[in-house]
Amino acid sequence: MLSETTKHFPLIDGREKRKYTIAFIVVVFLFVLATSYTQYNPFMIFTEQDVFWEFITQDFWPPDFMLANGLWEAMFQTIEMALSATFISSCFAFVFAFLGSNLTSPLPWLAKIIRAFASFLRNIPALIWSFILVMAFGIGTSVGLIALIIETFGFLLRAYIETIDEVGADILEALNATGANFFQKLTHGVIPAATPGYISWFLYCIEVNIRASTIIGMVGGGGVGLVLMTYIKSFKYHIAGAIILSIAAVIILVDLITNWLRRRVLV
Repeated sequence: MLSETTKHFPLIDGREKRKYTIAFIVVVFLFVLATSYTQYNPFMIFTEQDVFWEFITQDFWPPDFMLANGLWEAMFQTIEMALSATFISSCFAFVFAFLGSNLTSPLPWLAKIIRAFASFLRNIPALIWSFILVMAFGIGTSVGLIALIIETFGFLLRAYIETIDEVGADILEALNATGANFFQKLTHGVIPAATPGYISWFLYCIEVNIRASTIIGMVGGGGVGLVLMTYIKSFKYHIAGAIILSIAAVIILVDLITNWLRRRVLV
């Protein structure tokens, strides 16, 4: 039988609980402030669902795959854009990451510049780059490819730099003790230790770029996104629904393949 003096120990410290409560209150306050300022009703999605489902069931359903001319050719273009952009960006990021890491860069000031440049590139979405390039060069697959390369290079460069930094200085100190030069430290120390991280980020970018290339295509970057936007503007929603389902199926398939490769290669 438990004693009356048995003490109950809280699972969460009282100070941390207060912090979480204050953070929750601040988030709720900002949400209310933002919705009142923008005059947006967040409950509209629940009160006007009938209109949404009526539009989906009458205009988009059933999908018409037979009339979707150029669908699979455009889909292959989208996949090629994603793979090409990821491969090209990873090659450049692989080289510049050694100059941007504090562990391997021969010039500390150069590492700071490269890090800042990578942050600048990756913080501008590929959609914005695509808008800029379409205005400059016109509609085309090459425009979408360049936009993907720019953003992916910035993302992978930053990711590869952080991967090198996580290797740790112990390996480099051991190689320094053996008298290894700069390239020997890279080939025998940094690259073998960082390769799993390189592969993981590379596969992740393939997944992201499949989705991004579709969105880029809708603003003139080529691929299946451009085909989808053409049918939507023509009010051929049944064909557009077939294209949307095809995009979803391809993205799921690519996700399964990259996860399988990640398990096979990195384990």
